[in-house]
Amino acid sequence: MSSPLVDKMEMDFQLYQVLDTEALCDKPRFSEHNKETFDAILETADSIATDLFLPHNHLADKNEPTFDGHKVSMMPEVKVAFDAFCDAGFIAGRYDFDDGGMQLPEVVMTATAAYFMAANPSTTSYPFLTAAAANVICHFASDSLKQAFMPKMLTGEFTGTMALTEPHAGSSLADITTTAHPQEDGTYRLKGSKLYISGGEHELSKNIVHLVLAKIPGGPEGVKGISLFVVPKYRLDENGQPDQRNDVTLAGLIHKLGYRGTTSTALTFGENDDCHGYLVGEPHFGLRYMFMMMNEARIGVGFGAAMIGYRGYQYSLEYAKERTQGRHPIHDKGKSAAPIALHGDVKRMLLAQKSYAEGGMALCLYGSHLIDRINTCESEEEKTQLSEMLDLLTPVLKAWPSEFGPKANDLGIQVLGGSGYTREYYAEQFWRDNRLNPIHEGTNGIQALDLTFRKLWQKGGTGLKILQQHMLDDFKKASLPESQKLVASLQPYLSELHTVLQHVGASLQSEKQLTLTANAQALMNIFAQIVVSWIWIRQASAAEQALQKSTTEKETAFYKGKIQAAKYFVEWELPAVKRDVQLLMSDNDVCSAMDVDWF
Repeated sequence: MSSPLVDKMEMDFQLYQVLDTEALCDKPRFSEHNKETFDAILETADSIATDLFLPHNHLADKNEPTFDGHKVSMMPEVKVAFDAFCDAGFIAGRYDFDDGGMQLPEVVMTATAAYFMAANPSTTSYPFLTAAAANVICHFASDSLKQAFMPKMLTGEFTGTMALTEPHAGSSLADITTTAHPQEDGTYRLKGSKLYISGGEHELSKNIVHLVLAKIPGGPEGVKGISLFVVPKYRLDENGQPDQRNDVTLAGLIHKLGYRGTTSTALTFGENDDCHGYLVGEPHFGLRYMFMMMNEARIGVGFGAAMIGYRGYQYSLEYAKERTQGRHPIHDKGKSAAPIALHGDVKRMLLAQKSYAEGGMALCLYGSHLIDRINTCESEEEKTQLSEMLDLLTPVLKAWPSEFGPKANDLGIQVLGGSGYTREYYAEQFWRDNRLNPIHEGTNGIQALDLTFRKLWQKGGTGLKILQQHMLDDFKKASLPESQKLVASLQPYLSELHTVLQHVGASLQSEKQLTLTANAQALMNIFAQIVVSWIWIRQASAAEQALQKSTTEKETAFYKGKIQAAKYFVEWELPAVKRDVQLLMSDNDVCSAMDVDWF
């Protein structure tokens, strides 16, 4: 089975027909680029991902990294792929020319990530974490810290991690106990433990730069007392080269359901009271700084989930076209076994996968394109409005694809039948890898709470107002018959959302708040399904317009497939939120009223 990682028509459609990415070249920041340079970058990503990342994906899953008490060992293919990624300049791709980057749009960098995530999410995690950590240092660290660490991180000579979670404190960062004691020379000595640190130890780079959350004694209580520190594996000498080993110890490797090629580590800081750390920015502002990396990572998690879902969809589609079983009246008059792709229930499962995977891909690419629009805005008012809209969408960008990506992979297993749950086929690994994403970077339940209690209401609901205006603008552009039908089908749900939000807003000011903590997922379901329906209408509208100009059977089939997937999502998936509307409007307390002793 050898389907491409990402269909070229799919990527071209998303970037140029739906998002008009080429128009970004009219902005001063991207004026030295054009469609040809974007395509060349994507072709390079496709080539490296296909030749060096894909071949060892299944092998790395079966041959996890090992730790012998002294060093971590992993398959040599991981290092080869990592080095090729770095040599191609992808870590620094979005950075300024002056910083050694390619000054590419965020949406193009996200598109390049599609190939690597589809090919091998485990190996891809090392450079992706490094890019995110470098971004925090770039924005918030002192000039001396930037000069010491950022250039080498952008070339992959140093890698990066974020060390937040502790054995007793996951999402509840207010409860972390890692401490940072100030020294006379301006450095700090850290002491504590961190858990589930992806990429926390390996031999891929000369140094590992940990971004560590810790509390300075005497600081404010709770999250207001959290600071952020750069803690390298090796301290640097006077020439900026790795020198003495810092007091950061690998306590052990954690063995996960998926992403088995990525080291997941338990780290101890300051076991010998000699862990040197360097403060990023101001004391007690660590959570604010780290949230930049976390929000970036949340979009990355959502997009990665969509791409693993997409890879599983393509894999099961190819299988369904080749596997014959049963008879079908339109196939050879029913005399011979038919490809299972012809059977109605298999079509349903493939269509669901397509709607989830391509919907998630389009959603996250839209979010990345929104970042580019924010970064190139000339109007401060527009920049503020778009930033609020992105802030509102971020929980959805993370949670929806990471919920429906695994659902796509689950259906992929079902399409393969008995072959689907055997290790000889890759469908089961796609599901295992993707199942981690609903937990990564803030569980989906936390994203629902963030949406319900904060994001919908902040700045007087500015983000929601701007989002609604963007939706209305897109609905006006959907002028052809199929797209107009989809808009008409979505409109009643927008009205229901308005009614639900009025009710929820009132509930937040009453004793019903406790009920909403248990029912937040219902609001996320309604809001996210409406957002993704809008994203599908955008795709259907672009496809319907392109269909009028298509000149080949392949193009015609592609655009008709887009329209059909949009119809499936709006007609089959969206109506499921009616249950959630009813639950919220009735202040259903079945979950919140459950006594722990009753379980």
